[in-house]
Amino acid sequence: MAHYLVTGATGYIGSMLIKELYKRAEVDGTAVEITAIVRDMQRACQMLPEAVRLIEADITDAVAMSSITGVFDYIIHCAAATTSAYMVSNPVETADGIILGTRNMLELARGQQVKGMVYLSSMEVYGSVTDIGRPRREEELGRVLLNSPRSCYPLGKRMAEHYCYIYSKEYGVSVKIARLAQTFGKGVRPEDNRVYMQFARSVIEKRDIVLQTEGKSLGNYCDIEDAVQGILTILESGACGEVYNVVNEVNTMSIRDMAELVAAQVAHGSIKVSVQVQDAGLTGYAPDTGLRLSGEKLRGLGWQPTKDLEDMYRDVIAQLQKGI
Repeated sequence: MAHYLVTGATGYIGSMLIKELYKRAEVDGTAVEITAIVRDMQRACQMLPEAVRLIEADITDAVAMSSITGVFDYIIHCAAATTSAYMVSNPVETADGIILGTRNMLELARGQQVKGMVYLSSMEVYGSVTDIGRPRREEELGRVLLNSPRSCYPLGKRMAEHYCYIYSKEYGVSVKIARLAQTFGKGVRPEDNRVYMQFARSVIEKRDIVLQTEGKSLGNYCDIEDAVQGILTILESGACGEVYNVVNEVNTMSIRDMAELVAAQVAHGSIKVSVQVQDAGLTGYAPDTGLRLSGEKLRGLGWQPTKDLEDMYRDVIAQLQKGI
């Protein structure tokens, strides 16, 4: 029996990973035991399968983390702030959650001598890049401003990645890093208000898409089910201390181009796109970037994405319409 410990289990990616682990076990006729570290026990009980063992704890609390009981073969560390507005208003808490939480999970992995751990990082670690449009490999980071509260997230993720690397080198922890593009698709949460959800709601409500920026930033996207398979591929086959981009390169395009695609192809021309620029300091949106991720390294492990943006949007819209 394989034992998994998952953080951020009530988040979108964490919960989808848990579903996939149970699905795999059922298909393979094997047994799996999953423990989830959560902050809100009531929410976790409502969202997660009954078979999941729940531990209510703050991953930034080293004492609480050191008292966790159980034997784990694998750790999947998903927990982190995901809302830009929260990052802007709570930069210290955001940074602490990422850095301290990751170090505590690495200490747990070290003490348990786990077979494998994967840390979920973000494409935001790349920062601003100058050579717009060139596929960027994992080691080719750009510039992140130090004097911006919003930088708490990409800088925190960078440091967390570095902790993973040095724990693998100094202590031999079998940790790998999944650097995620933006993911969405099946199982999306109705309360999610990120850009792709706003676009999807515009289609359902037959309402024009209104951009709050010029939409020049390149977006990198991956279907949630493809991303889950990518994360598990990294856990099982990735090299210790290494970083892998999880992205479907055919889905990389500017925010404006994605809006136009949704209006023309998903909504079949029934809505239009307009621009009403807002103060970036109020919206919390990350600065414009020309980042185009390369997925070559992960594909080298045998992973292949399957869904394009139109497929992803149709899955999201179908999910939202179920709740209408």
